[in-house]
Amino acid sequence: MKADEFDRRFDEGEDVTAHLDLSQVRRPGQEARRVNVDFPSWMVESLDREARHLGVSRQSVIKVWVAARLENKAS
Repeated sequence: MKADEFDRRFDEGEDVTAHLDLSQVRRPGQEARRVNVDFPSWMVESLDREARHLGVSRQSVIKVWVAARLENKAS
């Protein structure tokens, strides 16, 4: 499909995702980077209790809490 046809279909609201190669898509600034953080055992146990309560992983709890704190700080 030529670019002008693609643009026309997109502008008309057609779903054009079938014509895109999404295998190389990246979200700038969203690349994951690994960090290591040491927590006291009482804190890990509290995180694990909260994770079980929410039905998610410990890592998910940490990510959500840190993200919320950073968003509040930015406001």
